[in-house]
Amino acid sequence: MLMNVAPASTGRPAPLWRCFAGMVYDLLPLLALWIIGSALWMLAFHRGDTLQQLASAVRSPLDIVLRDALLLVLGAAYFVLSWVRVGATIGMRAWKLRLVRDDGARVDVRTALLRFALALLSLAALGAGFWYAWFDPERRTWHDRVCGTRVTRW
Repeated sequence: MLMNVAPASTGRPAPLWRCFAGMVYDLLPLLALWIIGSALWMLAFHRGDTLQQLASAVRSPLDIVLRDALLLVLGAAYFVLSWVRVGATIGMRAWKLRLVRDDGARVDVRTALLRFALALLSLAALGAGFWYAWFDPERRTWHDRVCGTRVTRW
């Protein structure tokens, strides 16, 4: 685990358009992880199946739930590890954004996991937590408010 030696400055709040651009960029590595994860799933559990067997297996509720759980874990690993280790995902780095705690320090694993889970809930609520940032004076989403984090520009 990385130690927070000295807190970074809290920086300027990131413009919402940059945050959105970073999210769009993050779809590319996330999609790559999901393709690899799905391919590994197929190799592990459906090797040697005929096309007809594959078609019925892919529609199996248990297969769908377990595969989607794997993809969720891969997505969580991408975001949480990126936020904890470097303070930003690939998309955030491309747009010079950084995720920090309110005191300017890097987020820990617990905070990153909570932020990821709350961001998913926010997306499930038709992005309401993200839309909230348009009206928040500090341009923070629901999950940033709850977790005590902010996205800054560096």
